[in-house]
Amino acid sequence: MDMSDPLTVLIVLLGVLALLGVGAIGFVMWRYRLPPRGLIAMLGALVYLVSPVDVLPEVILGPIGLLDDAGAVTAATVFVYKLVAVKRRLEDAGVKGRRRPRPLE
Repeated sequence: MDMSDPLTVLIVLLGVLALLGVGAIGFVMWRYRLPPRGLIAMLGALVYLVSPVDVLPEVILGPIGLLDDAGAVTAATVFVYKLVAVKRRLEDAGVKGRRRPRPLE
C-alpha cells in the first residue's frame, strides 16, 4: 500500500478511528450494561465523527470545522454518563434491572 497518497492515509486513519470507537463502545456497553439508547447515541456520534459530511466542514474552515464533531461526541458522552449515573443511583437504592414477565404455563 502506497502511504504517500493523502486519500489512502485518510482512509486508513478513518478505519483506525472507527475500530477504536467500536472497541470503546463495546467496552462501555459490557462494563456498564447500558440500554440500547446509549448504544444508539454512541454509534451516532461515531458515525458523525468519521463521516465526511459535516455541518462545519474541516476542508473549508480548518480547525474550526472540528467544533461540530467535538459537539456531537460531547453530547453523546454526557448522555451516556447520565445513563450510567442514574443506573448506579438506582442500584444503590436497591432497584434491580427491568423485570421480565413470567411465561404463561
